[in-house]
Amino acid sequence: MFAHMPQPYIVGVTGGSGSGKTSFVQQLRDRLGHRATFFSQDNYYVSTDVIAVDQDGIHNFDLPGSIDSAAMAADVRKVRDGETIHRKEYTFQTIYVESEGAAGSTGRVGELLALRPAEIMVVEGLFVLHESALSELMDLRVYVDASDVVKLTRRIKRDRIDRQLPLEDVLYRYERHVLPAYQKYIEPYKRQADLVVNNESDFSAALDVLCGFLLSRNAD
Repeated sequence: MFAHMPQPYIVGVTGGSGSGKTSFVQQLRDRLGHRATFFSQDNYYVSTDVIAVDQDGIHNFDLPGSIDSAAMAADVRKVRDGETIHRKEYTFQTIYVESEGAAGSTGRVGELLALRPAEIMVVEGLFVLHESALSELMDLRVYVDASDVVKLTRRIKRDRIDRQLPLEDVLYRYERHVLPAYQKYIEPYKRQADLVVNNESDFSAALDVLCGFLLSRNAD
């Protein structure tokens, strides 16, 4: 750790698919600027050839085994201790489209991201509270919450518009992959969260509270 830098404050952010945690983290990023560095669990997907498939041969990206959480925890510790590391950005189009095939998608190669030491570290993803190697590193645990109806509606809009997936595929994955994983690996950790963000329609008040707290910690 650099002598002039205080011990980083590590914030974990989780929630179910469609809860709005990615939007929440993006606005957190805009507010915190250079004072924070951000880790996305999406950038730690394992190779598709080792991701589990269901009974119909469809890759299930919504299981903890699809993420290399050990590598993510190791990277978080390195940055916490003052090291800059580099990680290839994950893109849905690059990995999913190559393995499953989604008509009309152009795909995009991910960038090489530099993750630098900062006074605040934000660790975001579906399983960051489920994986003890990550959870034990956190000073604050944030759970972004929304009803199942709202989450499914957001998921349909995202996958239909951004990923050009047919509705049948979206509903299949939600019923067979997303919902069971949420009930088993994500929802139980809501009770362990320090802050639960109700994002049924808007999270601005919770964002104000969290940012105010984080920015005031080292104000003196």
